[in-house]
Amino acid sequence: MNKRFFVSILCTFFFATASMSAQTNSLAPTPPMGWSTWNHFHHDISDAVVRAQADAMVSSGMRDAGYVYVNIDGGWEGYRDAAGVLHPNSNFPDMKALADYVHSKGLKFGLYTGPGPKTCAGAVASYGYEEQDAKMFAAWGVDYLKYDLCSFREIMKQESGGNVQKSDAIMQAAYEKMHRDLLSTGRPIVYGMCQYGWGKVWTWGTQVGGNLWRTTGDISDNYGRMSSIGFREAGLSPYAGPNHWNDPDILEVGNGGMTTDEYRTHMSLWAILAAPLVAGNDLANMTPETKSILMNKEVIAVDQDPLGKQGDRAYAAGPLEVWTKPLQGGDVAVGLFNRTSAPTRMSLHLADIGWHGPVTARDLWSHRGIGVLDENYTVVVPQHGVVMLRLSKINP
Repeated sequence: MNKRFFVSILCTFFFATASMSAQTNSLAPTPPMGWSTWNHFHHDISDAVVRAQADAMVSSGMRDAGYVYVNIDGGWEGYRDAAGVLHPNSNFPDMKALADYVHSKGLKFGLYTGPGPKTCAGAVASYGYEEQDAKMFAAWGVDYLKYDLCSFREIMKQESGGNVQKSDAIMQAAYEKMHRDLLSTGRPIVYGMCQYGWGKVWTWGTQVGGNLWRTTGDISDNYGRMSSIGFREAGLSPYAGPNHWNDPDILEVGNGGMTTDEYRTHMSLWAILAAPLVAGNDLANMTPETKSILMNKEVIAVDQDPLGKQGDRAYAAGPLEVWTKPLQGGDVAVGLFNRTSAPTRMSLHLADIGWHGPVTARDLWSHRGIGVLDENYTVVVPQHGVVMLRLSKINP
């Protein structure tokens, strides 16, 4: 083969691949927002349930608040036929028609599978059929894929012989394979990697094509588990940014296991973390309190800030923590978190977050300005609660 022709082919392949990678890596300039079947419905799902939730996303105002992905988690899978085609179970008679319905509402459609032979619940997953499944997902109109490690852990164990470094490499290769297969479909599909933070995924998730990656195990609808997951994100801010986000799991807001103050903590912390905001409640049956939390435009604006910076812990005094997040234009979001079981006075010291007064401050939960701060701000924070502020410097 002519050397120049060979080099030309290599260059063409390189630039085509780079172009596809750029396409995938521009799909989530801000953290994805949407809804998932898992936290509330688990496997009790169907075409009718998903359509009803899509309807509720529109009628409730969730879509207009920014929640656009309708994600079906585990529970849709049926069987794989002799030709290798994965069929949905009888609760989902026509997945393409369901995706079309979701799209007709101005929403996007998400689905779930994994790199192993089985999902976490023992249903059929994509091992050995990655390319075929990716093409089918694209044909159905999938816009978001959650790829859950599950049974692939056994393959990692067997093939690595217990060598941790080799096991991590096998895992990374599996996630990169599905990334390449999604790219080859030509359809823009947000790629959500779910492998619970194994192998410090935040250090390599971008390299294998992830738009977001789970940093922890599964969340539960209680303050202890939620706070353990959320506050454990301290120190991970350097690894997040536009199109590649740390994911501490689906929101539990509205599922009934926490108080209003605890749910505000949940929402505030996820927003400061620039985490994906994926609701996990029953959208058709939301209380006014749930709506006020999930659709707080000022808090959502912190999460969706186009600067794309994840916040981090600024300082703490035992269970009293102050977190900050830089925002576009020079503002900063501040969360004063009281992790104790009693209302507690907390003080924000501007110098301790690298600021010097005067600044103007706005409370994002009471939706009111609180005036000019020169050095300190002291407030009583509810038990397991938060006071969330937006600070703006005063121009001379």
